[in-house]
Amino acid sequence: MILGDQLNYKHSWYREKNQKIIYFMAEMRQETDYAAHHIQKVVAFFEAMQNFAEWLKSRNKEILYYQLQDRENQQDLSKNIKQIIKKYDINKFEYQLPDEYRLDKQLEIICKEIHIESETYDSEHFLTKRTELGDFFDGKKTLLMENFYHHMRRKHNILIKNTGEPEGGKWNYDQSNRKKWKGEITIPKQCQIRKDVKKTLRRINKSGIKTIGSIDPINFPWPSNRIESQKMLRHFCKYLLPYFGDYQDAMDPNEVYLFHSRLSFSLNTKMLSPSEVIEAAISHWRSNKKSIHINQIEGFVRQVLGWREYMRGIYWREMPDYSKENKLNNSSPLPAFYWDANTDMNCLHQTISNSLQNAYAHHIQRLMITGNFALLTQTDPNQVEAWYLGVYIDAIEWVEMPNTRGMSQYADGGLLATKPYVSSGSYINKMSNYCKDCRYKVKERVGDDACPFNSLYWYFLLKKKKYLNGNPRMAMMLSTLDKMTSQEKNDIQKQAIRFLRKLYS
Repeated sequence: MILGDQLNYKHSWYREKNQKIIYFMAEMRQETDYAAHHIQKVVAFFEAMQNFAEWLKSRNKEILYYQLQDRENQQDLSKNIKQIIKKYDINKFEYQLPDEYRLDKQLEIICKEIHIESETYDSEHFLTKRTELGDFFDGKKTLLMENFYHHMRRKHNILIKNTGEPEGGKWNYDQSNRKKWKGEITIPKQCQIRKDVKKTLRRINKSGIKTIGSIDPINFPWPSNRIESQKMLRHFCKYLLPYFGDYQDAMDPNEVYLFHSRLSFSLNTKMLSPSEVIEAAISHWRSNKKSIHINQIEGFVRQVLGWREYMRGIYWREMPDYSKENKLNNSSPLPAFYWDANTDMNCLHQTISNSLQNAYAHHIQRLMITGNFALLTQTDPNQVEAWYLGVYIDAIEWVEMPNTRGMSQYADGGLLATKPYVSSGSYINKMSNYCKDCRYKVKERVGDDACPFNSLYWYFLLKKKKYLNGNPRMAMMLSTLDKMTSQEKNDIQKQAIRFLRKLYS
């Protein structure tokens, strides 16, 4: 059995010469309906799955592929597997370990119920095993990503000198990766992958699947096979990597992708492996050191080798309890404009519009715009998580949940992040070009034209002060709060409460 995010063309399974193997893949309502997914996400998965099935056929593999409308398709993994075992008189069931906890548990139950031999295999994709992060941090008081990142660099000899020290003399160039893009560097054209997906879209629409967002079915821009994914990787290395590090945190209303790679869908479906992506980027950097500074390559490697593997490790270390974490006891509903972008706040309007149009936003837009606002309005993390899981093409629970519940919403109380990632409008203005065209004034705290992020920020600190008091990274801002006069605090609270009442009315 091959799941929709297990499209690893290099897996050792496919070197097997046994002619008695049947490979099984299925488009199922079980997977399309557990969240309201972006239409581009559903189309991209189905297109990629179909292409993978065709690739297996080209290698003379027997592939059983259920489309949504197929009569045999029971729309449920357990029912489909049991039906196939009976129909084909199967005597052994094999599968690659899934990356989502819910599927892992479902498959464990299936194996107990089918009464034939079963065997699990590694997906042969990640640079870590499920338990490696837990083993690394065993006995340690904190789970700092930076420590894990150093470990991964040394273990895999990535950007490491013979002495064991980092190339360039520093482990992390994050301080050099916070430039605001002002148009001084021309952004290259994006990698052109345009294709017609009308057939797949018709099947989805005919099935009545509930989706969100929009799609251009004759100019679909996402890779759906290994060749297209490799093309996108080469394009990133040649045209975008030279400026990736500098501007990886920048935001602009007129630029959807800036210098970001758009490789996350290919990685998360396993059409590309993290090792080959890292190797390709480093190889290009080594050949072009005069024009590509080390902060560009280190920033990219940290995203793939550090954060991506770290998030997966956190997920498997903490599940299933992690899915229920809500240490700040936030319970507000997700604002309605997250589904239609109908808000006067330009940063949120632009980011959400981009998300609904392109099934994409980069990590700072997710963290410091949509995530920041959701946390400042003390939104129920379950609702925030459901939105992120549905709206982005690369969102699979193992990576989405710790990024949302831990990094973005601080629902785990600091297990993953060292502080809540909240800010007033000043940070957004510093890192983006949103504020100049917004009807709100970014420097004002109170009044009809005041940026809502400002009063909400201080209101959040007032409401959560007791919980945050022991956090050293919040000490300066809490000290600033303490120095405010009673009148200032009262004005801020009134402003925030007035805004919130209007928001939910």
